[in-house]
Amino acid sequence: MLRFIHPKWKAPQWGRLEGKETVVPIVSPFHPEEQKNQPSLTLDEVKLLAPVKPSKIVAVGLNYADHIAEMGNTPPPNPIIFIKPQTAVIGPGEHIVLPPSSQRVDYEAELAVVIGKKCRSVRPQEAPSFILGYTCFNDVTARDLQKKDGQWTRAKSFDTFAPLGPWINTNLDPSALHIECRLNGELKQSSSTSNLLFSVFELVAFISEIMTLLPGDVIATGTPQGVGPMKDGDLVEVYVEGVGTLSNPVKAG
Repeated sequence: MLRFIHPKWKAPQWGRLEGKETVVPIVSPFHPEEQKNQPSLTLDEVKLLAPVKPSKIVAVGLNYADHIAEMGNTPPPNPIIFIKPQTAVIGPGEHIVLPPSSQRVDYEAELAVVIGKKCRSVRPQEAPSFILGYTCFNDVTARDLQKKDGQWTRAKSFDTFAPLGPWINTNLDPSALHIECRLNGELKQSSSTSNLLFSVFELVAFISEIMTLLPGDVIATGTPQGVGPMKDGDLVEVYVEGVGTLSNPVKAG
């Protein structure tokens, strides 16, 4: 599933990717029937957007043991969660903008979970039926501000700090997916979701006990070791096995 813009329509549209190049217009990811009398398109005819517009992004910190070690922390007894605003979301190819108030902005490659229907107080074994699918996420972080503030809201919430995409795979087992981050083609992060301290389904259960998750909401599941800074002119790429690659250039604000 994906979102796109095309000169034929005035507003963003949803589509289903068939094969590697064909985009079939659909009503929405939550109503995946095809739009009537609309011809298929090719990827090079459309501009991809973030595949959903979530009401909220619930992100998880310290969910890989190797990342916990590199940050000098200890494993938490429960998932550590925080919120990123909808206004931080950008799609593939859009610029991550470095704010003047920060001297160090880091990439963080993550698997993102997209909620498919209203979800409240579910058990882990029930979680799969509430998930639409999975996509790539970059939990961009102003690391110096995170350390300065002692909490994460400002450091995680700048506009453009939530790259998401390029599309949603609706038929994927999230238990052992390879995940990578490359900066200007150089491998910086490489791990597997099998190393998550709290699994995808455990996270859905834990978070839905706290707050209602709505269709299109996103859970960012945490990042492995290897986080590091970006600078003006860089290209950062997040890869998730079974999804593809989310690429975003970086520019100074």
